Amino acid sequence: MTRESLERHQIWIYLGAIAGGLGTGAMTPGVMEDADRLLWPVLGLLLFTTFTRIPMRALGKAAGDLRFNATLLGGNFVLVPAVVWVLVQALPDDPVIRMAVAAVLLVPCTDWFITFTHLGGGDGARAIAASPLLLLGQFLLLSVYLVMFFDGGRMIEAGLETRRILGAFVGLIVIPLIMAGLLQYWAGRRPRRSEVLVGLAWLPVPLLTVVVFLVAVTQVQVVIHWLPVMGHVTAVFIAYLVVAALAGRLLTRMANLPTSAGRTLVFSLGTRNSFVVLPLALALPVGWEAAVVVIVLQTLVELLGMTAYLRWVPGRLLPDRSHTS
Repeated sequence: MTRESLERHQIWIYLGAIAGGLGTGAMTPGVMEDADRLLWPVLGLLLFTTFTRIPMRALGKAAGDLRFNATLLGGNFVLVPAVVWVLVQALPDDPVIRMAVAAVLLVPCTDWFITFTHLGGGDGARAIAASPLLLLGQFLLLSVYLVMFFDGGRMIEAGLETRRILGAFVGLIVIPLIMAGLLQYWAGRRPRRSEVLVGLAWLPVPLLTVVVFLVAVTQVQVVIHWLPVMGHVTAVFIAYLVVAALAGRLLTRMANLPTSAGRTLVFSLGTRNSFVVLPLALALPVGWEAAVVVIVLQTLVELLGMTAYLRWVPGRLLPDRSHTS
């Protein structure tokens, strides 16, 4: 099996892991505590291996394509927040659900966005070069958006500004990101060292499989409790995928981007960075457990949506110009 084949079929692996995790958690509730302790180091390793795939050294190169980058950043950090704000209004008036949906939809993906761009006929080089900009932008703007969307004082009163969340951000995002950057620097010093990065690129799918299994084990009661609401949440995630694709086509035409660059834009708008949001959700205080379920659900809906994108985007949404006559 090639890595591309593994990534193409990963959704079915995750669905099996979730089903197995829910069954394990329901039948043997005593394992939940052990699963929770194991979840944090596995999640940290997942984020580290994911960050190793983001070319930190491409940040300078990424700034060169001004028209594409302006469209990409404007779409992800101006248009998408407006779309998300509208979609969130369709959800039940529950701060946990609304904040979780908003948080995961506001952060653009920097990992499998590249894979799906390649599979969907986009410009993989542009996707690789742009990923550091997307990562930087979401780190700077996510908290700003959440305060704009929701009452900042209410967030503090709810216990969202806690040392545990800050610790999760530093321990599971900042430190793995720094370590990944150092590893890339070390690997770039000699050609043979790049084999380490190639080997690590196989790990995100198996590690995410373990993560969703452990999440399912620990959150089975939360899933049961919030199951009636998840239909609304799923509908919002599906609506987002449709709107993101149509917005990508509109922006492509407005900016007069090449077809391959337009497809890259569409896949960027459609994919979200649930890896980054998940550790923050896991660090939320008691009463906010549903946020974890929402984020895992978004991952599954997105992956199913990407299988549709792979046919729709190059086939009908942004076909090759020679096929549009």
